[in-house]
Amino acid sequence: MGNPILLGESDVRAVLPMPDLIVAMERALSQFSAGAVTQPVRTVLEVGPDKAYFGVMPAALDDPPAAGAKLVTVYQRNHQRGLPSHLATIVLLDHGTGALVAILDGRYITEARTAAVSAVSVKHLARPDASVLGIVGSGVQARSHLQAIRHVRQLSEVRVWSPNLLNRDAFVLEMTDQTELPIRAVPSAAHAVRGADVVVLATSSTTPVIADEDIDAGAHIAAVGACRPDQREMPTPLMKRARVYVDSEAAAAQEAGDLLLPQREGAFGADHIRGELGAVVRGAAAGRASAQDVTVFKSLGMAIEDILAARLAVDRARAAGLGQSLKLQ
Repeated sequence: MGNPILLGESDVRAVLPMPDLIVAMERALSQFSAGAVTQPVRTVLEVGPDKAYFGVMPAALDDPPAAGAKLVTVYQRNHQRGLPSHLATIVLLDHGTGALVAILDGRYITEARTAAVSAVSVKHLARPDASVLGIVGSGVQARSHLQAIRHVRQLSEVRVWSPNLLNRDAFVLEMTDQTELPIRAVPSAAHAVRGADVVVLATSSTTPVIADEDIDAGAHIAAVGACRPDQREMPTPLMKRARVYVDSEAAAAQEAGDLLLPQREGAFGADHIRGELGAVVRGAAAGRASAQDVTVFKSLGMAIEDILAARLAVDRARAAGLGQSLKLQ
């Protein structure tokens, strides 16, 4: 085994194209739901007077052999400092010896794998003819989700809304140039999601950003914000009528306010979850039952997604001669 390597964001971007990442995340989800992954629910600390988020996310898998951990932070005030609010570092270890294999910038992996997992949910839960995409949010996750979902569905229309008009318009200009899709900014979240076949909720809101009546029968929702038990992006009536899927049932029972808050209100029980997305991928859980179903994938993010993405990046980076060699002794 050679020296461990350091991979920056540009290195990671160069070796992880979205279609390959979608395939890798489909496998990660399947392996997790098959019980082949060792992964505790993340440990979360609150840091400082602003109660910034610091999560520690370890995972291990035998096939392919991979082990490591992600350290992720969310500092909302970072935008005022000209920094991303979400930052991450991934440490990859040798599965057989525990020795350090690589240290990777995890910000882009977090961004891209989250969208790739949502694309897996669209592939398996959205209607086959879904073509209209509504996005609430205009940040990095909104961008990466558009890039990912266009690989699993033929999109004919994309609508985007976020509270900041300048951000909305910048999103339209940038993503139209990158994707050549018909994208338009709309004046409200309701305008973005009404009539949409696929809805992406990628916000920092702690309270619902859409109403139940905004979501048409047959829609699929990928919700990636609201990752704490007291936060939610979707209202109780919508969650009650939807077929709900999660990445990890164990994590959802501790962290998914979109499910926990309605449960506390008595709207439904823990058995309202139809299953994990990985179980749907494996054929062990039923997905969409009819064209009229509203399906929801509540994403919290899992360490095994980061570790398998990191392993793929390291293997490819070594083959391409990318990264900096580290000498620790």
